[in-house]
Amino acid sequence: MLPRLTLMLLGAVLVSGCSFSLPSLKIPRVHKISVQQGNVITQEMIDRLKPGMTRNQVAYIMGEPVIRNTFDEDRWDYLYTIDVPGVFSQSIHVTLFFENEVLAYFTGDLAPSEAAEPTDDTVAAVANPDS
Repeated sequence: MLPRLTLMLLGAVLVSGCSFSLPSLKIPRVHKISVQQGNVITQEMIDRLKPGMTRNQVAYIMGEPVIRNTFDEDRWDYLYTIDVPGVFSQSIHVTLFFENEVLAYFTGDLAPSEAAEPTDDTVAAVANPDS
């Protein structure tokens, strides 16, 4: 009889302990990581793009595109996404079009800013990307 009573008392204490919680006790949560994918695209990069640039000059500024259109080699698509769980999610897409091996125009989520005037350093760097 004594072992049964001890076992019942122990069970009652353990069950009541489940409802007891400390206000300062924090429950661990699942860690969520930020995910970035694609080419990083900045406003500065877009401002440096000018019609008439060669493919090498564009690749020097923007990097090689992640998405290549196999049916149209004169179209380069750049896509950048970032997802910070619970904070924000952002996606930027830019498409560049070439005609006769030079940049004709581009479209997308970013446009050249009006204050984007080429400086002598920018023109020299784009003209000679290897230097």
